[in-house]
Amino acid sequence: MPWDTQDYPAAMKNLDNVVRKKAIDIGNALLDNDYPEDRAIPIAISQAEDWYDKSDSGEIDSFKYQKKPTKHDAHDNNTNSDLLDNDVIVYYADDEWKVETKGAQKPDSTYHSKKEAIDRAKAIASNKESSVITYTKEGKRQ
Repeated sequence: MPWDTQDYPAAMKNLDNVVRKKAIDIGNALLDNDYPEDRAIPIAISQAEDWYDKSDSGEIDSFKYQKKPTKHDAHDNNTNSDLLDNDVIVYYADDEWKVETKGAQKPDSTYHSKKEAIDRAKAIASNKESSVITYTKEGKRQ
């Protein structure tokens, strides 16, 4: 069932208002792509929190003042929902550790240490019920 800013999952109640709004928007898009509600909720929350952490104040303010999501909003069904079940890989490139969903066009995040990258990959994978695949600096699978 789609959500709006008045009717949303209890798991979203303690989120900052703008993060909750983003999570509702992401969650509704996942539901629109026939993703099960019990998996859409943690993925939407995680992605909304990541978006907030990585966005500058201008982008956050811009989203904050956009119209509120409704239960009847249309979403782009051209998103690659196949990525939602793909494994998460950790690899070394350009002097940093990268975390990327297999098949994605760009990494989710980058880190100075492999441990940080693996921790992030595990968090993503647990939300998606997928696995983490790690590589050495030399590119060998571990």
